[in-house]
Amino acid sequence: MFGLVGVFIALTLLIVLAYRGVSVLILAPAMALLATLFAVGTPLMATYTQLFMSATGQFIIQFFPLFLLGALFGKLMDDSGSAETIARRIVAQLGPERAILAVVLACAVLTYGGVSLFVVAFAIYPIGAALFRQANIPKRLLPATIALGAFTFTMTALPGTPAIQNAIPMPFFGTTPFAAPFLGIIAAAVMFVCGLLWLTRQSTLATHAQEGYGDHQDQSSQLSASSAQDTPSAASLPSFTIAIAPVIMVIILNYLFASVIFPAMNTDYLANALYGTTDIQSVRGIWAIIVSLTSASLLVMVLNFSRLRHLQHTLDRGASDAVLPIFNTASLVGFGAVIAALPAFELVKLGIDQLSGGNPLVSLAISVNVLAGVTGSASGGMTIALQSLGSEYLAMAEQSNIAPELLHRVTTVATGGLDSLPHNGAVVTLLSICGLTHREAYKDIFMVAVAFPIIALVLLIILGSIFGSF
Repeated sequence: MFGLVGVFIALTLLIVLAYRGVSVLILAPAMALLATLFAVGTPLMATYTQLFMSATGQFIIQFFPLFLLGALFGKLMDDSGSAETIARRIVAQLGPERAILAVVLACAVLTYGGVSLFVVAFAIYPIGAALFRQANIPKRLLPATIALGAFTFTMTALPGTPAIQNAIPMPFFGTTPFAAPFLGIIAAAVMFVCGLLWLTRQSTLATHAQEGYGDHQDQSSQLSASSAQDTPSAASLPSFTIAIAPVIMVIILNYLFASVIFPAMNTDYLANALYGTTDIQSVRGIWAIIVSLTSASLLVMVLNFSRLRHLQHTLDRGASDAVLPIFNTASLVGFGAVIAALPAFELVKLGIDQLSGGNPLVSLAISVNVLAGVTGSASGGMTIALQSLGSEYLAMAEQSNIAPELLHRVTTVATGGLDSLPHNGAVVTLLSICGLTHREAYKDIFMVAVAFPIIALVLLIILGSIFGSF
């Protein structure tokens, strides 16, 4: 019981201090060791070097290519003007009267095509702000609108998304990014429709109350301004065809390599200890994302060579942008590995099993969602849950005749609920970009990024339990 108190104190301090802006790189190991101090008899230094650092390093080894390539592709799409072209076309087609839908779809197309949600937020904000002002929609609804398109269904539910949240379960379950595609589409539809209805209703209520856009300066953030010198002017933006081509390439190549090309290749050499004694089922998903993002990045450079006036700078910035996110996430994974190794964690597992009634889908969903909420990171919470309990869930699923693809989709959708609590880094960054506070805008973010994804998760589990994976 004393150890459980230590875990609770460590988790509480992690949330509070992270929310106050303390670096996770410092917090994660410090809080892991604090929890260890409460576990009497557990060696402190061995816990740090053999557990925390081992788990942190393993995550970086396994997923750094995805963070790096995702950041590079996003930066190339941003600096070439492709992201802005796509956003402007969607906005132009729908018009100010459908401003909320236009912003959601613009964010969704970009994130589903592999552009980082942070890049999307910076790229879409100026367009969304101008559109909301023109339509006289309260600016306080803009963060939730961007969050709906960038943080929810395209990140966790839509099959084939190259988001890291859709990649992490693949080596654990031997699945591809297209696991349980129709269940994923249903979950995505619930998030999209419910979120859009909520935001539209809030806009209508604000209109009746004559609230208006509000008194806002809408000055560009320092970060977006710092990159303006690398972005082509509006007159030299690429055509929509050129802009959308790399996005389409990501989706098509991702499917072809994961489902057709890599499975057809002779990869017996993977059984060799030199290559990790694995098989193609465990690595094909990650390989497919690597190939698709690399190919799409090269296509952006070829199609926009004249627009990428400082290509080396763009590539350097993209590479740099990958470092802090992966180290933050990896540190949280290390923290989770320490917590999972403590004797008190058995009490946590027992409590989750009792809540789930022995159903592996429910147990998995609760574990992932709670850990994502605690860490404020969808990918971090998911990795902690899978590294500590993934093999157990897979064994339970096999005994219950549950397909690994269903486990995959439940895991990804489960990351997209409590992860968006107020201390989440993406939430804090989005509010900063929009120049708004939690008090002004978080209620609507909570509804579209926490409440509705949890409803979609419940429906996904029910349908999966009745009909299986489809």
